[in-house]
Amino acid sequence: MKKKRVKKAVKKTVNRLSARPSIKPFGDRILVKPFSQDEIEGNKNHHGIIIPETIEKEKSAQGKIIAVGEGKYVDGKLVPMRVKVGETVFFSKYGYDEVTQNNEELYLIKEENILAVIR
Repeated sequence: MKKKRVKKAVKKTVNRLSARPSIKPFGDRILVKPFSQDEIEGNKNHHGIIIPETIEKEKSAQGKIIAVGEGKYVDGKLVPMRVKVGETVFFSKYGYDEVTQNNEELYLIKEENILAVIR
């Protein structure tokens, strides 16, 4: 019985470690997982915001933050990031760099290109 519990605990730990991104944003950059079409039900996302039909042709401009850099230095002082891992954000459609990890498309975005946080 103890072996089963140990195996379960090890499996959970491995799953958590593999779920963490191996990409660590530098400076004032944020790593975002954009929402897919499956996550946008009908013409609404899970927050009730209506999405236009043209969204199918365009890439998503909203997603969930999965990693955050340490912040930006201004006049020699570190200004911490204002967003946190797990928050859902709107971002500029043209203000990101695409990266791929484990066949998953992610966006690297500067904090200044975050337009809003959905709460």
